[in-house]
Amino acid sequence: MKAADCTTMEQVRAEIDRVDAALVALLAERTTYIDRASDLKPALGLPARIEDRVEEVVAKVRDRAEAEGFDPALAEALWRRLIDWSIAREEDVIGR
Repeated sequence: MKAADCTTMEQVRAEIDRVDAALVALLAERTTYIDRASDLKPALGLPARIEDRVEEVVAKVRDRAEAEGFDPALAEALWRRLIDWSIAREEDVIGR
């Protein structure tokens, strides 16, 4: 259901809950790729944090947010936090 089609707060809340569940599932899936990177990076001699890649991801997220009508600054702030968490997770496995 699209937001404009909601006529009650119950419908709005149900749709927010649906979107939140989908976001959590996608973030959990993203984490599986972070964990796989932790497996692959040591053999490649790569550190957990690769600054060029961080900036590439952030730029892509900002562009996508803008295209979707979402605040690019908020998207960047959220993703930088997510990236920092992801790097810390990798560092727990491969070290600093």
